[in-house]
Amino acid sequence: MSQEHERSIFEDIETDEDEQFSTWQRNLRLWKETISEQFRMLIEDPMVVLAMLTLAFFGLIAVIAPWIAQYPPTERVFTSGALIAKWVKPSFLGGEGGFILGTTAQGYDIFSQLVYGARPALMVGLVAAFMTVGLGTLVGLTAGYYGGYVDDVLMRLVDFVYGLPLLPTVIVLVTVLGPGLENIILAFVLLQWRTSARVIRALVLSLRERSFVKAAKVSGASNWRIISRHIAPNVLPMAFLYGAFAIAWAILTEAGVSFLGLGDPESVSWGVMLQSARVYSAMTEGAWWWFVPPGVCIALVVISGFLIGRGYEEIVNPELQVEG
Repeated sequence: MSQEHERSIFEDIETDEDEQFSTWQRNLRLWKETISEQFRMLIEDPMVVLAMLTLAFFGLIAVIAPWIAQYPPTERVFTSGALIAKWVKPSFLGGEGGFILGTTAQGYDIFSQLVYGARPALMVGLVAAFMTVGLGTLVGLTAGYYGGYVDDVLMRLVDFVYGLPLLPTVIVLVTVLGPGLENIILAFVLLQWRTSARVIRALVLSLRERSFVKAAKVSGASNWRIISRHIAPNVLPMAFLYGAFAIAWAILTEAGVSFLGLGDPESVSWGVMLQSARVYSAMTEGAWWWFVPPGVCIALVVISGFLIGRGYEEIVNPELQVEG
């Protein structure tokens, strides 16, 4: 393709009708059309649609948790005359009390904990992914577009963060900052933005040499206009790709940290459920109804995140698409 015909991967809107809009309105319109185009390409993959429906299902469960859970997740609903009761089997296995998934060794209803556990898992995944991709995209755009000293400083910072292993460093940071979902999110974001920043910076280095960017510079467009209108829409697929992966990694990280006893002490997550099952030897004594359900939920959400990321990979790199 010759440079004179080279354009952004998404059609740039430049018509007389747009003259009535302000600059930010035109940018907003372009971004909406870009996102809509990506979404249309994404839902062509049935596996991606299934992954989206799975995440939507767990999101709905998190919203309506108070209406479908039998009891509050930290309310002791069964005792046997002692402070700590032996766990109760699920009702479908003949357990007493009619508990759907039985109770923990502390007398808490497992089904209620499973339902409420969707809230911290999804909150960590979505918030951490948004912050991770936002920071990484900002750093990548700035370093790639301006280059020079700015690029050197930001990339040396990325190199330093790359030298820190994810989970061990998150564990150290949460130990220092204190248990809690906010600190888990903060620790995850401080480390995981590095990957998206480096990849987006490499993409911007290529985009800024394209003819449509050079033409915008010659016409006197400001740096902000060039970045927001000509470069940023072209890196959105890559940003969303790493956002989808970040959801999965953030949920896995929260589950791992909670499993080690560093989760939020005031909420019940799937990782906390697994940690509690380990402490009371449910895994060794065969009380599978205590630890299998949260494990399955974590697996479903994480796999869904990776499937959506795979769909975005095919948008970013069409060569990965399998011909039917």
